[in-house]
This record gives sequence, C-alpha cells and structure tokens, in this order.
Amino acid sequence: MGLLTRLNHHTDLITRMASTVNADFTTAMVDRRMSGQELRNAVFACVGCEGGARCPDWLEAHSAGAEDTPAYCRNRDLLQRLRD
Repeated sequence: MGLLTRLNHHTDLITRMASTVNADFTTAMVDRRMSGQELRNAVFACVGCEGGARCPDWLEAHSAGAEDTPAYCRNRDLLQRLRD
C-alpha cells in the first residue's frame, strides 16, 4: 500500500472511529478545541497502531455507536476529550 493510500485509509478509520464514539472533528476544530496539527498527529498515531487491522471489524460491529474506542486505540484519550 502506497503512502498516500495508507494515510487516506487511516484518515477514514479515525474519522469513522470519531463518529462512532460521537466525537466531531469538524466542530472541535471550529470551536478551537482541536488543531489541524492534532488531527494530523491522530492520523499518524492511527497509522502506527498495531491494532489498526482490527478497526474495520470493530467499526462494523459498533455501527450504531459506542461509548468508547477499543482499548488498543492510540487516539482513545483524544476522542474521549472531544466527546466531553
């Protein structure tokens, strides 16, 4: 998988994860609770996550929503903060 394809894949995963746990990146950025750099860092954290291969199945199983991310998610703290 090429670099851009990989980045796009993980951007999709983190965006879907945020939506699943009711964290809204767009609103957080507009409200200045999250910077563009934090979003980029979240994507790179996702790229480096060893549990990332499990995310598509987890997201499918939680398509109606979830209270929290899976324990292995490197963006768990960020997504929890954006929910509050």
